[in-house]
Amino acid sequence: MERVVRVVARRKGRALSTEKGYAMWVGRLRRWWGKQALGAVCLESREQAGEELERGIAGFLDGLAVVEDVAQATQNQALNALIFAYRACLGMEPGALPDYRASKRGRVLPVVLSRDEMARFMACVEPKARALVKLMYGSGLRVSEALRLRVKDLDFAYGVVVVRDGKGRKDRRTPLPEGLVEPLKEHLRSVRAFFDRDRAAGVDGVYMPNRLDRKYPNASKEWPWQYVFPTERLQKDPRSDAVRRHHWNDRFAQRAVKDAARAAGIHKHVTPHVMRHSFATHLLEDGYDIRTVQELLGHASVETTMIYLHVMNRPGMHVKSPLGDL
Repeated sequence: MERVVRVVARRKGRALSTEKGYAMWVGRLRRWWGKQALGAVCLESREQAGEELERGIAGFLDGLAVVEDVAQATQNQALNALIFAYRACLGMEPGALPDYRASKRGRVLPVVLSRDEMARFMACVEPKARALVKLMYGSGLRVSEALRLRVKDLDFAYGVVVVRDGKGRKDRRTPLPEGLVEPLKEHLRSVRAFFDRDRAAGVDGVYMPNRLDRKYPNASKEWPWQYVFPTERLQKDPRSDAVRRHHWNDRFAQRAVKDAARAAGIHKHVTPHVMRHSFATHLLEDGYDIRTVQELLGHASVETTMIYLHVMNRPGMHVKSPLGDL
């Protein structure tokens, strides 16, 4: 079943991380349900298999909430993956799932660095990762969005970064910090050396999303489509036999951020996503309206953006503790 899900996800142009996530959740369902799960789908009628699969999905989701106490987002991720698998393997629309216990956790405030902490943190980021980390903070990018940037997505003339096919498969534009223009241009000059070497060696072009290689057959070998943050070593594409120059792995960004936080003496749980949290919070502190911040972050709902109102450093939050009056 995992193989079928991977094939369908790939055919529909899902990201590799999404493809892996779907296969992971299907594998977990199969192991939880036991060996009879696939047998039921293969041996019985589609209607009977569908009903049994619906009961199995509901029971699995219930176990995630009751036994594993996962977050609501994790349970929703599992549900989306399993519904996708239902459609991919049975070619049917799932009916109403039997009742299952939804995960419920209290609101978790995002981790945000103060401006002083951010300055100390940036000073400790290793030189190789500095442009990437500054771009995540300065433009409010998710780590995956920053790593997947192509040369053409940096619009130096208008001072914007164009995020293509972001979360929810949406495009958006966000500011390109003025202080990063020259460092990024210098970075691209070094990246150009990789590109020229690959073209001379006849290396396969970069991966093209959404089957654009069919519409633009030569684009993968053109400079505008190259990754802003390419790897130094060529890698085999996991979805084909092509040997390409891929973008940096997100684990590199995670390690660079963790090491910088430790070196700066910051005792918060700092991850690459904290750059995005800090971007949003600092904009609100500077007086930008929440709708503008919502648009820059690419949130579908303003309620998602409003979480930053609870962590921003604003005058109304400076409450004097009564302990000082004792």
